[in-house]
Amino acid sequence: MDKDRIKGTFKEARGAVKEALGKVTGDLKTQAEGKADKAEGKAQNAVGGARDAVREAARRS
Repeated sequence: MDKDRIKGTFKEARGAVKEALGKVTGDLKTQAEGKADKAEGKAQNAVGGARDAVREAARRS
């Protein structure tokens, strides 16, 4: 598993917690930061998935 997938998953989780905290407290800035962290984590996770796919394809050839 690629390191980007691990880091991306962590960022997504952290973003979800931050977003929920922002909703509970009514802090729009924290909520927006959480959404941004989640999006960044998803992108990083996708990059890691692509790298894993390339590695797997190279290994099979």
